[in-house]
Amino acid sequence: MAGGKQTPRQRMMGILYLVLLGLVALSVPDNLLDAFKNIKNSLDTSTSNVDKGINDTYSAFEKSKLKEQHDRAQPIYDRAKKATTVAKALNDYIQALREQLTAEGGGINTTTNDVEARDNLDVSPRIMITQKKGEELRQKINETRASLLALLKNDKERAGVNFSLDAVDPPSTAGQGPHKSWEEAYFGDGIPLGATMTTLAKIQTDNKNAENEVVKKILGEAEQAQVNLDKFNAVAVAPTSYVLIGQPYTAEVFLTAYDSHLSPNITVGGSPVAVDAGKGKYTGSTSSEGLHTWSADISFKDNDGKLQTYHTPPQTYMVAKPSAVVSPDKMNVLYIGVPNPVSVSAPGVAKSDLRVTMSGGSLSGSDGHYTATVTSIGTATINVSGMVSGKLTNLGSSLFRTKRIPDPKPQFAGKSGGNTSAANIRAQDRLFAKLEGFDFDAKFNVTRFTLLIAKPRQDAIILSTTGGELSGAMRSAMNGVSPGTTVVFKEIIAVGPDGTQRGLDPIVLTAN
Repeated sequence: MAGGKQTPRQRMMGILYLVLLGLVALSVPDNLLDAFKNIKNSLDTSTSNVDKGINDTYSAFEKSKLKEQHDRAQPIYDRAKKATTVAKALNDYIQALREQLTAEGGGINTTTNDVEARDNLDVSPRIMITQKKGEELRQKINETRASLLALLKNDKERAGVNFSLDAVDPPSTAGQGPHKSWEEAYFGDGIPLGATMTTLAKIQTDNKNAENEVVKKILGEAEQAQVNLDKFNAVAVAPTSYVLIGQPYTAEVFLTAYDSHLSPNITVGGSPVAVDAGKGKYTGSTSSEGLHTWSADISFKDNDGKLQTYHTPPQTYMVAKPSAVVSPDKMNVLYIGVPNPVSVSAPGVAKSDLRVTMSGGSLSGSDGHYTATVTSIGTATINVSGMVSGKLTNLGSSLFRTKRIPDPKPQFAGKSGGNTSAANIRAQDRLFAKLEGFDFDAKFNVTRFTLLIAKPRQDAIILSTTGGELSGAMRSAMNGVSPGTTVVFKEIIAVGPDGTQRGLDPIVLTAN
């Protein structure tokens, strides 16, 4: 009776059914009993329709797969029929219960077309609770559910179904009395016979829906692809397509067979590869230089419907820069005090086989990505060698100039000079030194400066401090800045990551 894959119509009937169960605790008027009867009739019709659909599915399978691929299809067909047998046993048991309850309720009233004692509150608890038919039914429901799931071939398929065929205790609700078991909630005290008949009809519908889902999944296994090797190719595979002088070139030559009608699932690095006539075509990235390695995973379903996966040996290809290279020598610069990233690669040599050293500085990093550190103005040289045919070979060197980081520009209130509002000036409390147009993340800290505040027709205020933050006296003086006041920051000293002191240009601001 738990939630499952239901149509909107089934969900609507389920909600209406729960509402009706709640109302019967108060009274059992004829209109409520009529509603239970209507839901029961609708459920019976739904069960009949699903049963017809299952029979049509069997018929189509018998006329196609069972004739065309009898040896392979027969075990699948037998397993599906087992699901129908399991579901039928539960349906027959419930149908016998419905007939017993109908007899106990005086048979069918020809006027209402419903059980005569449909408003009786004693029949259902006596048979279903006292005589333990409800407990027996609960056990059969859960056994049927387990048996149907067991007929599916693997855990993945079982995880993909969500039966509404289930019998679990309803959740406890605070303030609603003692906790009720599943059978007490649906067949116990206060439940009229008409509601019990509707509940049994719903279980039959859930049972038929579960049977339908399992049967379709089982018969669907016959649609899985079969492998028929009908094409042959002569193939030559080389470990690499790029060699240097002195390196041997080798390749494997062999015959392959494949199914031109099969569309296997081929992935490289988790990404799918387009497949045409049974063959995939992989296009590797050439956006970065160096040695690239890749391998493919090929998956398909064999003649027994089992998923088979094969992995290709690692394949390599080399991406190299064009042979003609123009280097802007005057821009080969390393800066003191900041980490200088350097990328190194050599055509035909894997980055892991490179040996990179530096004179005039120090170098850290690996696999083509390094950081150069220099401490003095002048030049530095980066030397590159690599393993070629098992021998360490010199591959070249590059000369770099080493320079100081450019001087930063001082800023106050977001400006290095000019006009700004008096309010903007009063709101600030720190002087900054920022690099403009410099590609490295280099930080400068102001270590001292002098502040001059000149108001019209008043003596200038001159104050000095260490650090980049206004002193208390400076803040007090700045609070008096008004339109027409000139604010000057001079004798500004800043220290950058290279540790040298820089004297910066003054800032002249006019308040408006």
